Amino acid sequence: MSLDPVQVMKRQDSLPQTCPSASNGDSKASWDDSKDIHENVGSTKKPKPPKPENAVTIAVSSRVLFHTEKEQKVFEQQGIEEYLRYQVEHENEPFAPGPAFPLVKALEAVNNHLRELYPESEELFDIVLVTYNHANVGIRLINTINYHNLFIERFCMTGGSSPTGYLKAWHTNLYLSADTAKVQEALSEGIAAATMFMSEKQIEVSKTQLKVAFDGDAVLFSDESERIFKAHGLDKFFEHERENENTLLDHGPLKGFLEVLGKLQKKFYAKGHRLDCPIRTYLVTARSAASSGIRALKTLRAWGLEMDEALFLAGAPKGPMLEKIRPHIYFDDQMFHVEGAVEMGAIAAHVPYGIAQKYPHKKSTNTGK
Repeated sequence: MSLDPVQVMKRQDSLPQTCPSASNGDSKASWDDSKDIHENVGSTKKPKPPKPENAVTIAVSSRVLFHTEKEQKVFEQQGIEEYLRYQVEHENEPFAPGPAFPLVKALEAVNNHLRELYPESEELFDIVLVTYNHANVGIRLINTINYHNLFIERFCMTGGSSPTGYLKAWHTNLYLSADTAKVQEALSEGIAAATMFMSEKQIEVSKTQLKVAFDGDAVLFSDESERIFKAHGLDKFFEHERENENTLLDHGPLKGFLEVLGKLQKKFYAKGHRLDCPIRTYLVTARSAASSGIRALKTLRAWGLEMDEALFLAGAPKGPMLEKIRPHIYFDDQMFHVEGAVEMGAIAAHVPYGIAQKYPHKKSTNTGK
């Protein structure tokens, strides 16, 4: 972080003239005083990022936060050295917003509300930019973040190494990337993750309310019921769900993310903001309500999780519903649902998890899930 020279000059007289000695009996107090002084030097109106262990950490790759298709082509066609040279030559040209950009802006809007209601709390969203890029590209990324007035202070530029270990160190609650292999690696380590997609005709989303939509099976729930459907068909699926409607579904890869969203929602409810809560969640499932909906709802209730809205579509296309919802992100384990959402201009993310990944992507006429 750069320091404002004017602020440094104004505070220069108050800075300690010597470093505290480790052998000094008052060394701890001296270090604490020095720490307080240095934390105040160069302070700005920007709030401090929360500690990772207290925050809801959303890790986003540079390729989903910004549009970097042109640069990616340079890398693929001309190699790493030409790619780095190109990035340095264009480091004062900001990237255009990518599919995760509206989501990040909505997260920041929620944080602003939380800080107003709970000034001392660190239960906030924290955005970490995670990228395979070399550190030389960092200047262009920082310039872009400042240009778009984003509050992202934490970067992780791995220079081609896997980011998964860093994701765990950041206590990551959700990882969004354009690379399915990286997403699968994160999922295998128990980190909620998804591959983001966005069409060119992106619909406008709310700037004041974060909207997050989830599929059910193999996203919030395990793929247990999906396996029954794939192996035995729709009738057997309905029979299985009726017989097990009082048996809770096991958790899926994004249950934990819904939990932290619910925790933040309850902070707004506690201040009387249930009806105008700046976080809204949706269940958008191809399950039928009467035939297979009870088990899903009972599972959510037993987990202590609330959905603001639940849409049981009985196999109808999800795209038109998502066009009306206008979510900042929609999670689904099946690509044909993601493609349907993208065709309608919705922001969608694929969760490559469960039995559906073994089947070809094709449009479905009617599914139980």
